[in-house]
Amino acid sequence: MSSPSIPSHLPRPAGLRGVLHRSDLAVFQNLARRHWPAAGPVLPRLSRSANHGLLWFGAAAGIAAFGGSARARRAALRGIASLAVASAAINTVGKGAVRRERPILDAVPVIRQLKRQPVTTSFPSGHAASAAAFATGVALESKGWGAVVAPVALSVAASRVYTGVHYPSDVLAGAALGIGAAFALRGIVPTRGQLPAPGRPPADAPALPDGQDLVVVVNQESGTATATASLVRDALPNAEVVECPPAELSAELEKAAGRGRALGVCGGDGTVNQAAAVAAVHGLPLAVFPGGTLNHFAYDLGIETVADACAALGAGSAVRVDLGRFRPGPDGPGGAHGYFLNAFSLGVYPELVRTRERWAPRIGGWPAGVLAAFEVLRGERPLEAELQGRRRPLWLLFVGNGLFQRVGPAPGRRHNLADGLLDVRVVHGGRTPALRLLAAAVAGPLTRSPIHAAVRRQRIRISGLKPGTPYAYDGEVAHSQSDLMIDKLPEALTVYCPRPV
Repeated sequence: MSSPSIPSHLPRPAGLRGVLHRSDLAVFQNLARRHWPAAGPVLPRLSRSANHGLLWFGAAAGIAAFGGSARARRAALRGIASLAVASAAINTVGKGAVRRERPILDAVPVIRQLKRQPVTTSFPSGHAASAAAFATGVALESKGWGAVVAPVALSVAASRVYTGVHYPSDVLAGAALGIGAAFALRGIVPTRGQLPAPGRPPADAPALPDGQDLVVVVNQESGTATATASLVRDALPNAEVVECPPAELSAELEKAAGRGRALGVCGGDGTVNQAAAVAAVHGLPLAVFPGGTLNHFAYDLGIETVADACAALGAGSAVRVDLGRFRPGPDGPGGAHGYFLNAFSLGVYPELVRTRERWAPRIGGWPAGVLAAFEVLRGERPLEAELQGRRRPLWLLFVGNGLFQRVGPAPGRRHNLADGLLDVRVVHGGRTPALRLLAAAVAGPLTRSPIHAAVRRQRIRISGLKPGTPYAYDGEVAHSQSDLMIDKLPEALTVYCPRPV
């Protein structure tokens, strides 16, 4: 085999740069002449599929759709965001910083070459940068999905040398830039694992490693609850698991509270809400298995999977959390109080919940949420209410059980589930509700503006409501009387919770 050489029509780099270029060329030509029996049908197609990031957008959609957890959705979103940062760096700085010609394809078999050759400069490889950025971003949120994506990303990077469109150093530099972009984004927007563990007073609860003396009530029509119930049975063979339709949920929870040392619940936030009220009344610790669409309360506890809940049960690890309360409750003035673990709201949100629930069985939870938001914000009239002694139109009144921290432009995780405070946010009435709500979300949790106010209170009174005005609590919708009082029961509920790592 003849030694590799630089074509005569190209300038011969001198010094260290020349040494590096000749070494790079030697490796490129050596790889070009090698026979790769398994790569021929795969790598050129894979290389083309990654054009414009299409492969990674498809992978992100698949992870979000089939991952079945908030962690998977976060991994998909961070992968795409990391890819966007890497692409911006490549296109604005990388390609212009080093003007390098593409490799000469004489040594590359025609069957391996791409039909359309790139015309941009060779250094660094944009495909390798995008692949590395996406895989790293996914892995920073989910090691499992990162392990799935990594071989594909490596194959895309290798395909750029295999098809002859990049030197090996182009690919290595692009990959390094992509990894750096993912970590740079993490420095600006922390991953869920980087966020500090919520402040929670520890509580005494029995250790139930195999589920002995645990009764788990499952809402059959809640999100992924039925599939989650099968995982619970496998992980906790001694637990009693009771599946029931929503109409029988309240009665089954009461029965379960009288049979075990702890009460378990599998479903979404509305289902967990009912179980929390029963557990608090009976003085039982609550074990939450996320089986709904959003699962806000479980995720704020650090419970994203059945394994997380089982680890807490096995160790007897539990915390005390506040329970939000409003009165009169859903049953009217003569009924019991209403309770909320996450939030209570008036205004556009209850209508959004009702619209989402109407469409979710047909098109799925997340698409239904997007459709509901579009419909609600097209022209809903603000409600009239007297808030803390002042009457005015309101687009939205949000009362959170504890202060919600922002991760991005919207309220996100709570860092303290027992702070004794209500997170009260108001979007005042006026024109363009969509813009007002967006401005309120971007403004943050404790800012004030002409259209948005946010304060912390221990209680709040709302008067002058039109009877029958809808309100929402933990994803459930009911109708109000003319007055409402909202406060908290500090540390009223004991919940199994994994120990901070």
